[in-house]
Order: sequence, then C-alpha cells, then structure tokens
Amino acid sequence: MRTSVTIPVLSWRAATAGLAAGLLLAASASADETCGLCVKQVVTNSELATCFLDQYDQIAKTGGTAVVVDLSSCASRGVVEPLPSPNKAAVEPDVQFMISRTQLDCLKKKLEAPGIVLDPSATIQLDSCG
Repeated sequence: MRTSVTIPVLSWRAATAGLAAGLLLAASASADETCGLCVKQVVTNSELATCFLDQYDQIAKTGGTAVVVDLSSCASRGVVEPLPSPNKAAVEPDVQFMISRTQLDCLKKKLEAPGIVLDPSATIQLDSCG
C-alpha cells in the first residue's frame, strides 16, 4: 500500500514577495546601524563645530539615510593654528565624513551641550547615539 504525502509549496511569487517585504522591513528598521560608511566618531574644533551648526538645516535637508557632511569650506586658510595645550594632544579635525540621520541629530545635540570643550580638538562619539 502506498501513501501519498502532500507538502504545501509556496508559489515563487509569494515567496519572493515575502522575502522582499522582510528585507525591506529589516533595512528600514536598521538603516542607521547598517550604514557601512558612516563614522563612529567625529573629531572637531570650535570653528568647525560652529560651521556645522550654522549649516545644520541645509545638511539635514539632503535626502537618503546617510548624510555626507563637508565642512572643507569652513576650515581657516592661511591662519597659523594655535599651539596645542601641553596636557592635551591635538588631533586633526574631520572636515568630511558620512553619518546617519540619527547620528546627525546626535552630533548637533552634543555640540550644543553647555560646557563642551572643543579646542584644540574634541572627539565626539556617535556610537552612543540612539
């Protein structure tokens, strides 16, 4: 005696649609975490921080989940940089970097925090945003 077993098979279209919907949901839910080119920290100084805050509204209007920040037009030219303080080593500020939308808002909040010390340079951690 032979028994027949039937196994339900999803159609190719249903399987593809389900997979695409799942990937889209996962991508939109974790867009900030999956930005492979986004930096985890930004090194800045008071001049670049002021320039970033002045340009924030314009930068925030750009489309996409990742934002390219270019502050190269803000850097002083032909001016002698101040000597670093002896107890704090100066690190070269980041003039161009890519961050997520969440990191963009976080960077703005951290730069507006009262009492933040930005000179000669400060490292702003963006992985603590969230």
